[in-house]
Amino acid sequence: MELQLQLKALADKINQLKDKIETEESTKHAFVLPFINLLGYDTFNPTEVVPEYTADLGLKKGEKVDYAIVENGEPILIIECKNWKENLSVHGSQLFRYFHVSKTRFALLTNGIVYQFFTDLDEKNKMDQKPFLEFDITNLKDNSINEIAKFHKSNFDVNNIVTNASSLKYIQEIRKQIENELDTPSVEFIKFFANKVYAGRLTEKVMEEFRELVSKGFNQFINEKINDRLKSALTKETQKQQADQIDPIEEGTKVLTTEEEMEGYRVVVAILRRKLQVSRIVYRDTQSYFGILLDDNNRKPLCRLHFNGGKKYLGLFNDNKTEKRQAIETVDDIYRFETELLETVKFYEVD
Repeated sequence: MELQLQLKALADKINQLKDKIETEESTKHAFVLPFINLLGYDTFNPTEVVPEYTADLGLKKGEKVDYAIVENGEPILIIECKNWKENLSVHGSQLFRYFHVSKTRFALLTNGIVYQFFTDLDEKNKMDQKPFLEFDITNLKDNSINEIAKFHKSNFDVNNIVTNASSLKYIQEIRKQIENELDTPSVEFIKFFANKVYAGRLTEKVMEEFRELVSKGFNQFINEKINDRLKSALTKETQKQQADQIDPIEEGTKVLTTEEEMEGYRVVVAILRRKLQVSRIVYRDTQSYFGILLDDNNRKPLCRLHFNGGKKYLGLFNDNKTEKRQAIETVDDIYRFETELLETVKFYEVD
């Protein structure tokens, strides 16, 4: 939990400072060194963290990698840093050369925001082309935090990390493929499902129709699965919230949270969890509307559900926090406003 809080604090700092950081050197000091510190290593102790670590490359002597984390005089992790604005995909070859001449099993390529961890799963002493662990520190998932914890000084175990790295690497690649197929389904992906449900000939026109159908079908399936899990997880919380409501005898001030409002809340969570941790999406029910807030903060409304009257409305907010109501027929219609809801998050997350 402490590491999670430290990572969140560093992410907040990065979001606040990055527009003021212009150089690679500034990126190192403002973003990368604090990350090394929270892994438990003293960046001011040259027996633990060596800046400008020498990695001689054959006849080319004096080549240096930005940092090396050292244990018993040997590097256990070499780190190459780039400016936070740079794309890391064009810088892997340099670290590849450093890895080959060092005794480490792990290498890190980072711009202070995106972190890519490499090892030598494919060929011993030769850095893999693809990282086994990659994450954006400003948008961390729980599984990534668990993997980062394994690099903490108190937990570091080479064999344990290498053993787990193989699974991580392939799971990460599979997830990317799934994400790509959901965003832009390939011909093979479309054909696989179209052949299951369509008896006619798969003409170009039919394939184009199924491209959208497959994408929509998968996204709806995923959202419904998320809703089911949220419904189960939130049942106890709902019961507690309802138990805390004002006595029903006091009709004038009674607030009753309906199952339909909770269903709407779960739909909103299913959409926003792509950008936010679920714990940050909080609801407050009132007599006039069902409000959904960021961090339980009234100054950060995400949307409102107006389900108490004859018609249903979804209240959306612009960057001036002005609400605009959109008429909906069913709770599922909230999915039509996915883009607007995700845009609302940006109004607060840029702070």
